[in-house]
Amino acid sequence: MKNIKVSTEVKLSTLWVLVMLNMVFADIFSIIVELISNDVLNIPGNVRSMMAIAAILTNLPIIMIFLSRVLSYKFNRIFNILVGVFTIIYIIGGGSTLVHYLIIASIEIALLFVIIITAFRWKDPAQAIYD
Repeated sequence: MKNIKVSTEVKLSTLWVLVMLNMVFADIFSIIVELISNDVLNIPGNVRSMMAIAAILTNLPIIMIFLSRVLSYKFNRIFNILVGVFTIIYIIGGGSTLVHYLIIASIEIALLFVIIITAFRWKDPAQAIYD
């Protein structure tokens, strides 16, 4: 197998895509469980307000798919670390104890740790010339 070098920006962007796919499927599976068991979704507070907040919070990792490819090194590192940590908090805070959610959330959190560690260890490309 050929050893192909992939830029850090592409790695981070691809990891964000994987996080988002898992988030989407966690929600789809949760809706299916609710429909089959005839349960009513228990959303605290005003549903419209909570969905507006969820829309904003969910868009952070979606936007990171693009930003990971276009931001400068410095802002790319900062945003990937901060949004990665924030998304972990969002996943845990909005989570459930359903088995499918625990599995998917564990994968999401593992991917987010990879994002955070990758961004943290990322060396400044401008400095690499002098190393």
